[in-house]
Amino acid sequence: MTLLARIAAHTQQICGLAWSKNGDVFGTGGNDNICYLFDALGALGNHPANRDRSKEDQTGHSTGAHAHTLSEISDAETEIQLLRTAPYHPAKHLGPGNARHRWVHGAAVKAIAFCPWQDSLVATGGGSNDKCIHFFHTGSGAALASISVSAQVTSLIWSTTRREIAATFGYAHPDHPVRIAVFSWPECRQIAAIPWAGEHRALYAIPYPCGPDDRASAGLEGARSWRTAARRHSRSRTAKEGCIIVASSDRSVKFHEVWAADKRGTASVAGVLGGSPILEFLEGIDREGMVIR
Repeated sequence: MTLLARIAAHTQQICGLAWSKNGDVFGTGGNDNICYLFDALGALGNHPANRDRSKEDQTGHSTGAHAHTLSEISDAETEIQLLRTAPYHPAKHLGPGNARHRWVHGAAVKAIAFCPWQDSLVATGGGSNDKCIHFFHTGSGAALASISVSAQVTSLIWSTTRREIAATFGYAHPDHPVRIAVFSWPECRQIAAIPWAGEHRALYAIPYPCGPDDRASAGLEGARSWRTAARRHSRSRTAKEGCIIVASSDRSVKFHEVWAADKRGTASVAGVLGGSPILEFLEGIDREGMVIR
């Protein structure tokens, strides 16, 4: 295993990491209340080890002077020998000056989410002293909008089919029972909320990874086929309707459907880019309720 790059930009512990969908940029969040945005090409793309790996991937074998075959020595000896003879490539070190953008928050930044259908949009969540969801333009670094949620933001998940984002909350005000909420973009309006009983917190959340499975009716018969089809139908429905998996402070994992398949939003009047529909069109921003296909 080769260390390709090391980022030493934060002054305190790092608690948030996220890649963009196409892998060209990634964000880091820390307890120093800062979120950095880095270019992946600048961090990893020019590293000599990566160039060697690219040649190996294209040719199917190593092009280095120290290449070995498994027939020459045993598997265990091969691993040791390759470590000893592999060319040394010093890891790239990145500091605050290498960041594309630097965004200061009011508290630690744990939640970072790049929009899957808009490359220039990223959302971040602040901790207990910030209590906001922030939206930034990845190209210019401009702050687009902020939503006050009266709670620590522990995770953010964009919908892949609707222009909406789900957020989970940790520490909150006593009169704030909501631990999961869904907001529209770019209207920034709360359109759904899920309260939890008691004082338990939503510590982290991930999207449900499975999609529809059309093989439920292929090759199976009888009760076993029916049960299998029912399970697959359930997975398909859950994936379509948008399920998130939430880790709770009560030592449980909860599954919540947050995007109903038949839900339709209503249009709003003003957006976040100065209320200009022309600017929003240029950035690929549609109105609330638009379904992405």
